[in-house]
Amino acid sequence: MKPAQHPARPHFSSGPCAKRPGWSLAALEQALVGRSHRSGPAKGRLQSVINESRALLGIPDDYRLAIVPASDTGAFEMAMWSILGARGVDVLAWESFGRGWLTDAEKQLALEDLRGLTADYGELPDLAQVDFRRDVVFTWNGTTSGVRVPDANWIPDDREGLALCDATSAVFAMPVPFEKLDVVTWSWQKVLGGEAAHGMLALSPRAVERLESFAPPRPLPKIFRMTKNGELIEGLFEGATINTPSMIAVEDVLDALAWAQEIGGLPALIERSEANLACVAEWVARTAWVDFLAADPRTRSCTSICLQIVDPWFLDQSQEERTSAAKKIGSLLDSENVAFDINAYKEAPPGLRVWGGATVETEDLAALLPWLDWAFERIRGA
Repeated sequence: MKPAQHPARPHFSSGPCAKRPGWSLAALEQALVGRSHRSGPAKGRLQSVINESRALLGIPDDYRLAIVPASDTGAFEMAMWSILGARGVDVLAWESFGRGWLTDAEKQLALEDLRGLTADYGELPDLAQVDFRRDVVFTWNGTTSGVRVPDANWIPDDREGLALCDATSAVFAMPVPFEKLDVVTWSWQKVLGGEAAHGMLALSPRAVERLESFAPPRPLPKIFRMTKNGELIEGLFEGATINTPSMIAVEDVLDALAWAQEIGGLPALIERSEANLACVAEWVARTAWVDFLAADPRTRSCTSICLQIVDPWFLDQSQEERTSAAKKIGSLLDSENVAFDINAYKEAPPGLRVWGGATVETEDLAALLPWLDWAFERIRGA
């Protein structure tokens, strides 16, 4: 039987993810449209994003924080191109974005002393093999595999190299200890539901020292440059962005940050996201046709919840048929206005990806789950 209850908000996309509960266009009425982003009021709004993000995430006072172009991708490329090459580099890759950073390190930056520590979708590399005498590049949460690092205990406080962390689908939903990291990047479109195009970059004092003492052996595009004449460009960390930001998007993320503080700050955001994971986990435990892609429960993401189909009917099909069947589930639910954008990432194993970040209401996830059962039975019986 088709379930009777629909999710009130069928927005389960992994990014831009659902807007915060109660959001409407009225939240953007104070946006400084038609103003130069270099004007005093606009720079003040940009600085507010920096200040409010620092406060909400508990970023150490001596870390520098900037708004940069091109979402998390731009922020992390900016860091890699500007910082890597001073010493050997270990790159961890267990899903598509980490593999992208490994490809860039090898093919674009042409790093000579490079090690790739890789694992298949659903697994983590052996973290004990990471050498922190070297620079280390990794994603905190694998957005396309639903696999996260379980903690930061494997990162030493006395590391010699720098730890560069792409944390875009982790910050605001998971404990991310900045003091264990030297470069942290994220975007507004993940967890907070902000609009795309802008990234954020946090630098430890050690990362700043590297930037000011190391001249990378490669030309840097203008949007990647963080130093001039061997010194940090201070304006980047004071709301003077490299390119023109959307002041509508700025107003939107300020609204999301204010909502986060109103509900209890970072602990409340983490609690909401973990509650969403627990809701799905209870359903998976009693549902025979589906399982988490993440093999180890300690590594299961509470934001990008990736599910694999384990029913014998599905596994007996070819890879192409599996991909088609999984996509049909997503399309069927989309047509019913039950769930939008829940197909697995194109490079991941065929399955489903349901966003469980802090802006998603647990009751909406609970309403979705019977629909997943219904859609699977429809596809299997077709």
